[in-house]
Amino acid sequence: MHNKNNITLSAPLSGPVFPLADVDDAVFASGTMGPGLAIDPLNDCLHAPCAGEIIHIARTRHALTLRTDNGAELLLHLGLDTVELQGEGFALLIEEGARVHDGQALLRVDLDRVARHCKSLVSLVVLTNGEHYHLQPVARTQVKVGEPLLRIVPRLPDEQHAAASTTDTDEVRGSARVAHHGGLHARPAALLRQTAQGFSCTARLHLDDRSAPLDSLIGIMGLSVGEQQEVQISCRGPDREAALQALLDVLRTPLSDTGHAAPPPAKAIPPRPSEDGVLQGVCAAPGLVCGPLAHLSGITLAPDTGHHIADEQLQALDGALEKVRSDIHAMLLRARQRKDSEEEAIFNAHLALLEDPVLLDAASQAIKAGQAATHAWDRSIEAQCQVLLNLGNPLLAERANDLRDLRQQVLRALLGEAANYKLPPGAIVAAHELTPSDLLQLSQQQVAGLCMAAGGATSHVAILARSKGLPCLVALGAGLLDIVPGQVVVLDADHGRLELSPDEARREGVALAHWQQQLRRQHQDAQARLPANTRDGLHIEVAANVASAADAREAHLHGADGVGLLRTEFLFVERRSAPNEEEQRSAYQAVLDAMGDRPVIIRTIDVGGDKQLDYLPLPVEANPVLGLRGIRLGQARPDLLDQQLRALLQLNPLQRCRILLPMVSEVDELLQVRRRLDELAGELGIRLRPELGVMIEVPSAALLAEQLAEHADFLSIGTNDLSQYTLAMDRDHAGLAARVDALHPALLRLMAQTCAGAAVHRRWVGVCGALASDPLATPVLIGLGVTELSVSTPQIGEIKARVRSLDAAECRRIVPSLLQLGSAAKVREACRQHWPLG
Repeated sequence: MHNKNNITLSAPLSGPVFPLADVDDAVFASGTMGPGLAIDPLNDCLHAPCAGEIIHIARTRHALTLRTDNGAELLLHLGLDTVELQGEGFALLIEEGARVHDGQALLRVDLDRVARHCKSLVSLVVLTNGEHYHLQPVARTQVKVGEPLLRIVPRLPDEQHAAASTTDTDEVRGSARVAHHGGLHARPAALLRQTAQGFSCTARLHLDDRSAPLDSLIGIMGLSVGEQQEVQISCRGPDREAALQALLDVLRTPLSDTGHAAPPPAKAIPPRPSEDGVLQGVCAAPGLVCGPLAHLSGITLAPDTGHHIADEQLQALDGALEKVRSDIHAMLLRARQRKDSEEEAIFNAHLALLEDPVLLDAASQAIKAGQAATHAWDRSIEAQCQVLLNLGNPLLAERANDLRDLRQQVLRALLGEAANYKLPPGAIVAAHELTPSDLLQLSQQQVAGLCMAAGGATSHVAILARSKGLPCLVALGAGLLDIVPGQVVVLDADHGRLELSPDEARREGVALAHWQQQLRRQHQDAQARLPANTRDGLHIEVAANVASAADAREAHLHGADGVGLLRTEFLFVERRSAPNEEEQRSAYQAVLDAMGDRPVIIRTIDVGGDKQLDYLPLPVEANPVLGLRGIRLGQARPDLLDQQLRALLQLNPLQRCRILLPMVSEVDELLQVRRRLDELAGELGIRLRPELGVMIEVPSAALLAEQLAEHADFLSIGTNDLSQYTLAMDRDHAGLAARVDALHPALLRLMAQTCAGAAVHRRWVGVCGALASDPLATPVLIGLGVTELSVSTPQIGEIKARVRSLDAAECRRIVPSLLQLGSAAKVREACRQHWPLG
């Protein structure tokens, strides 16, 4: 399809000419559709810019695509938002498939009628398969029909097909309806891009008269393809047939649209002052701090003076991009060494965006047009951000913040020290929205906390703030940016409050509380390796929730009595195929070794619902959290469960390994796994059997606790899921999250029934959900009969200290009265009265 011939395009319209970047349409201006030019038409007829074939005409007649004799595909698009006219005012003079000559009249337009009903008459000439060609402008600022406009030059001769034929045999096409829930948003778009990269061909995605290369994540998302829309895939290259089939399969195989569990953007809840002098926001990372407010703005650029040497600017941009890539690779390596899958995913996403050809080509074209590298990069980023923001998808809008992060990083590399900022230690940083690289710099400057006017709980900044222990509030509203810098404020992230005018007593109280908390934490950490016994001698095992061997080593160092929950999903996510049996065995053995002589509870894989694997496509479900997940997936895919059970049976010493089954809802599910465990042990010649436990995270399991305990060795309550299933509230719903409280008396009753049922068969009960890490809840859990608490590693010392301060008999005496209360708030208030904190 692509031969070596250069082609000069003549102007298809008469009028002023200007670059795509100046077009008042984010998709065209960003270069998502491809490079090109815009013309503000003064005539009423569109002419062919060269000889070729009309390969597509929009149903609404406002646009058509011409394939030139060297294989270039030109989109000729009349006006902006003219698709809304549904063809009114446009008269076709040719048919799809027609062969046309240079200058031939193609389309007549009623300028007055169209101008009255569309956004603009500005018309576009766009090269949609620009990966094969360079566009060289030859026009002046004004053209007439037939005058030279652009020159199309093949990029590299050795990239062209050996055959100079222009027949369709060099390209294969196929169509499919998009089965992904929500359409081609970030996750399925990334899978489509990843699949295309596995073949030696060039592939494009087509929607009506628009298309995007499949090597561009931004380009794919920019098409805003909806669920059940029909699209086409075109492939050119040696293995085009195989690539086409694989890409069509990706489109037709639905995936969940959620990835990891995460709440919707906090900005969906409009912030409002709850009282005078207080801004109300959403907690992204907990904590209570006081300090002077410091505004942090993005890097601002002085006006571009122009007259730059393009080669020098291109070289400067390449150097800055290389530095940022190197920095991100270093951060990625450190995240991998720490087994921090969340940070690793952030930095992988940044690398993918940094290599996006749409982004890089837009910046390069702007530099060649005379802009400085700084301004070219800035404008190309902002244009792509606008594309994502205009799609109306809040999750994609948050990904625009990742692009702005790359803007900051590359500009810092281009500007040097002039772009860095200094803040006083102890400052509370306020910004419209921070980026991950902002946060990493700020965490090294000893700032006290962070607050943002926008932002969301799904943002990468929120994840990093929690990992760095920096209190952080988001969604505080535009009023945040009006606060005078230097004003002392109190950031109470635990209660979602920014107090703007704290008096001296409040400030001193916060400072004292912060100091006391530090001293208390130091003392608790010093005692963390000692046993956790109540005042009357009841031993409570305080274990840790971990997701890797590195986490386990840290937990052991901080005094964990064992691992109360190993989430084996860490082995299965962020990869293209499932881990094999030996890889699993080795990973689980590393966790066992890291814990010395302590027991390790290993939960079988819990995916489905809110956690999806790209290589294990599951059907789209109206309510995925109520669908195929946990042990139900093991029943549907017994090969996956068998492989994991075989790996677990080969651990040494096996008696320190305990297996935990997620999402069990009836006794038969437990019995089926126990039988299979016995069969596999027999096949492997293993006489020992690891303890087998059941997670209590659905109400039916709590109600059947006595029957389950008859066949299980232990029960472990997952309070996070048990809360949402009992209260019928999505625990990740931004508007309901505060109400999904596991201290609700209904939850306490289910936990009481679980402990009572286990006691009948002398089984022990643990808690591995978030409630175990809440020191206010510790006496309640002990009073219910829980003897094991699995908590986050930083809280081991705190929870052990809390246990030592309690009398178990007193807890058992008081707790039944809590079950009679009417709400979680009343339970919490009663807990504060009976067992005050600190």
